[in-house]
Amino acid sequence: QVQLVESGGGLVQPGGSLRLSCAASGSIFSINAMSWYRQAPGKQRELVATITDSSTNYQDSVKGRFTISRDNAKKAVYLEMNSLKPEDTAVYYCKLNIRHGALSVVIAYWGQGTQVTVSS
Repeated sequence: QVQLVESGGGLVQPGGSLRLSCAASGSIFSINAMSWYRQAPGKQRELVATITDSSTNYQDSVKGRFTISRDNAKKAVYLEMNSLKPEDTAVYYCKLNIRHGALSVVIAYWGQGTQVTVSS
């Protein structure tokens, strides 16, 4: 019913940059919060950044380096990552809170994940 497609991961040297994208398609009435999470090997999945129509929030470790943005017309969310560090290495997942109709409940959908590796 709803598909999320992520792109933009890869291998980058410390100090480098990457831009992640996540686009939704399917039966969508509206999208509330859009978020990026990450999960490093052996660690729990953690929230990186969230954007609504009125606000953005970031995990302390990425403040000033990462920027989350959204394009409502394209049903997409982006994560611009600068000054990357080895500790940013993880699989990154997008999560979109979606309504299928005006009176429907909000349902969370996850992307398939994209690998980001920061290494020299």
